Amino acid sequence: MKKEIPIWEKYTLNVEEAAIYYGIGIKRLYEIIRSNPNADFLLEIGSHYRIKRNLFEKFLDKVNTV
Repeated sequence: MKKEIPIWEKYTLNVEEAAIYYGIGIKRLYEIIRSNPNADFLLEIGSHYRIKRNLFEKFLDKVNTV
């Protein structure tokens, strides 16, 4: 039996989850990832990216435009 963890409790989010959680489009999130390839909020697993939720929130707090 698989237990589903609520999105607001997850340490990392995939791009689709992040789009829902933050209200930012998937294409725009991929643009942010491409613009910040060495950012602390990114975790690269093979060819997939995971977004570290708390660190990405701090990043969003600092920027004026997304």
